[in-house]
Amino acid sequence: MENISILDQIISNRKAEEVASLDAVKIINNLFGELSDRERDVLVRRHGLHGDEKETLESIGSAHSLTRERIRQIETSSVKKLQLLKNLDEYVNSLKKVIYQLLEEHGGLMEKEYLLELLVSFSASNVNTEDRDQTVHKNYLNFLITKLLHNEFEEIINLKHFKDSYKLKHQTLDHMEELAEELLEKIKEFKRIHTTESIIKLARDLASYKKHEEKLKTENTVDISHIFSSDHFQEAAELINNHKPLYSILKAAKRIEQNNFGHWGVNNWREIKPKTINDKIYLVLKNHGKPMHFSKIADRINEVSFDNKIANAATVHNELILDNKYVLVGRGLYGLKDWGYKSGNVIDVIEEILEEAGRPLTREELIERVLERRLVKKATIILALMNKDKFYRVEGKYAMSKKDENRSF
Repeated sequence: MENISILDQIISNRKAEEVASLDAVKIINNLFGELSDRERDVLVRRHGLHGDEKETLESIGSAHSLTRERIRQIETSSVKKLQLLKNLDEYVNSLKKVIYQLLEEHGGLMEKEYLLELLVSFSASNVNTEDRDQTVHKNYLNFLITKLLHNEFEEIINLKHFKDSYKLKHQTLDHMEELAEELLEKIKEFKRIHTTESIIKLARDLASYKKHEEKLKTENTVDISHIFSSDHFQEAAELINNHKPLYSILKAAKRIEQNNFGHWGVNNWREIKPKTINDKIYLVLKNHGKPMHFSKIADRINEVSFDNKIANAATVHNELILDNKYVLVGRGLYGLKDWGYKSGNVIDVIEEILEEAGRPLTREELIERVLERRLVKKATIILALMNKDKFYRVEGKYAMSKKDENRSF
């Protein structure tokens, strides 16, 4: 059938030799059989194919007792030798078609890491591999795309609006840059973070989107929903599947970023890239949506892993105590002031509730309203109401003590 993509065929058939055709490691290992030991070693070191960082010309030269210029010549000639192999297309044809299809369905442009993650996820090497192995595979893929598939695909770096990306050779970027620029300004104007659903809707309402809508319409034959898995949020996978070009622009845009909880905003906003432990506490609480114990907040920060810094409970507790945007609402439990919580003990809360009501309230009414503001036991509220210096009963209801001459009903 004409509408079935090569990737669909490979995934549906799931034959080992077909899936292996997407495995950059196996492809390059086969191709490197055409090179001498020294040529292989230079390319492996220079392009990080051994799993470590890419090595400099100087360091490789030292290993081979050659000048950096000689190493550069060996690298160039070795790549040229691979490019001229008569059987090159036999090895790379399937992968080339899959990359082309993915790029085409994403509007012709994909941020490098995003495309590499997709390709690794479709490859046999992704089965039960560790992060290091996936990094190695990505380096192999990058070598293939930039050195051996360079006639079809182009690596773009240092653009004004986009991160390092791959694009189809014939692809122009003007309309995508225009949309990315207008979307960034609109996000700044709204001054709030967005879910994937709301930011795609926002993009579709832009003048630049409507202007270039035809260019942003693509085929939708490759299901990429399997890569959108997170322990921290539920991604709108089906929506992304249906709007790949817009999602690709979001992923590639330099100033637009998605945080660890799935929300989009400007990349230097603290809710997108938290810089301090306080930022992380706020983000964890806000996304949890209800009060948490300070030790659980610390645990959550470490689970989400914003960076390599470990949060400890004592540090988190100190931040919660010292910042008035956090409110103690129970034993070790903290909520956000934005949620309507106010500082003070249970007696303070009861007084505030009575003052707001402007009339005496029953015990049940008070318990209900206090529990909306504090996570405490009912017995604690009842005990507080027994404080005769603060409250007294009138006709079965509670009022503030008449000793407080400044407050009366």
